[in-house]
Amino acid sequence: MRRAPLLLILAAVSAVAHVVGVLTAAPLWRGAEVLSLALLLAYAVAAGLPAPRWAVPAALVPLIVDAVRTMPAEPGAGDVGWTVYGSDDSAVDRTAGFDAALAGSWAALVAVAVLLLAYWGRGRRRHLIAAAVAAAPVVGYAAVRVTDIGVAVAAGTRVVETRTTLTRVDSPGYHDQADVVPALVLAVLPPLALALAALALAVLLAGRGRRLAATGAALLALLALPLLDAAIEAVRLPVSADGTALFAWYAITPTTAMPQPMTALTAVVELAAYLLLVAGLTGADRAAPAVPAPAAG
Repeated sequence: MRRAPLLLILAAVSAVAHVVGVLTAAPLWRGAEVLSLALLLAYAVAAGLPAPRWAVPAALVPLIVDAVRTMPAEPGAGDVGWTVYGSDDSAVDRTAGFDAALAGSWAALVAVAVLLLAYWGRGRRRHLIAAAVAAAPVVGYAAVRVTDIGVAVAAGTRVVETRTTLTRVDSPGYHDQADVVPALVLAVLPPLALALAALALAVLLAGRGRRLAATGAALLALLALPLLDAAIEAVRLPVSADGTALFAWYAITPTTAMPQPMTALTAVVELAAYLLLVAGLTGADRAAPAVPAPAAG
């Protein structure tokens, strides 16, 4: 067997091992995700880097760095640690959701930005229309979630003002839309940016005949949905946010044998997107050049 296909197969096997570890909350090997991405980089080099040759390695490096940063802890490592007790102030932290979303999406955002820079150009009209149609549910979902929570907070505010004589300033732990809505809007910005950038990349790649890579980019846009719900959950909300949450960690009921089904599904989508992107840009989908060929002089 040629070296490049073997590396791709090993990268896929390592990805499966990582997903199984996430699903069972018991990693088969802590470095499985790192190994998968490193093998993917080795595959890209062995299969032949497309022009510009720096694009794929530059896109994979932040993903590898993030995988190293988020490796599961050693068994028992979390049993002992510091416990920090804060104040009783329950005010909304306006940047908590944004920070959580950025921590979960920065590597994918950088990777997509690098590929957008490398393959920027005009997309075909039909691909642009398809991307706009695909973006609408993601943007709509974010709008529905923010609106639903904002309305619930407003309803809670009316109850407080009707049943008590406390003023807005003197009510401990009081929340209103002026606190919550800006925090939610900030929280959904990184996932939305990832979705829109990934769909733009899919349009560019589809226009160059890179259908496999375009499929990977479109899959990466789906990653925005669970990231969006995780970011909203990171905001300290005065009301339940479960009503319209379709992609939160509890959207698929955890069990004793499979305690993290939604997290594992998210990992499947993410790693499959990277595999398809790299395979489609290198040796597995080379029907068209990655960049327009220069005109003969």
